Amino acid sequence: MESIASIRKEYKLQTLLENEISQDPFQQFKKWWNEALHSQIEEANAMTLATASGDGVPSARIVLLKGFDEKGFVFFTNYESYKGMQLLENPRACLVFFWKELERQIRITGLVEKTSNQTSDEYFNSRPEGSRIGAVASPQSRVITDRNWLELNEEIMRLRFEGKEIKRPMHWGGYRVKPVTIEFWQGRPNRMHDRIQYNLQEDASWKIERLAP
Repeated sequence: MESIASIRKEYKLQTLLENEISQDPFQQFKKWWNEALHSQIEEANAMTLATASGDGVPSARIVLLKGFDEKGFVFFTNYESYKGMQLLENPRACLVFFWKELERQIRITGLVEKTSNQTSDEYFNSRPEGSRIGAVASPQSRVITDRNWLELNEEIMRLRFEGKEIKRPMHWGGYRVKPVTIEFWQGRPNRMHDRIQYNLQEDASWKIERLAP
């Protein structure tokens, strides 16, 4: 059996050089995002969301990106979930995209704020009915007795809302990660990877630096 330590991959698909990048990190993200979509990567919007409690206990999980612009990167969840509680105590987060098919990573660190009620309502109403009912039925991150309890609660909610509008519960909505740093990582041979980092400055400009791999 192959040992874990012996697992290796040689990265050699592309480069990331200073004369190839945009001066705006959001435009650079958009460029890589479009290339990821055109590469038919399954769930290219899957990203690791890392948070920490007020006393520094970390936690990470996969969530889905649902929008981005020059204001930041948006995802939706239950505000009363564990990540919601951590973000209430410590409104900072890190996002990581890993697109192995392109040998690329993007790491985004920043401050977190809730999206507007309008934005949360619009996205919630665009979801399939089953997903909307699930958001109402599941007390996310809380201990429950068993799977049967969850399925019974889902059925109760389904019957309650039969023929009625399923409104967004106030404990469910969006967050926006407003970047302070964005790092683009391109795999290169011999672990001599390309790492370009954008740092937000006080005048709202971005300082671009190369990091050692």
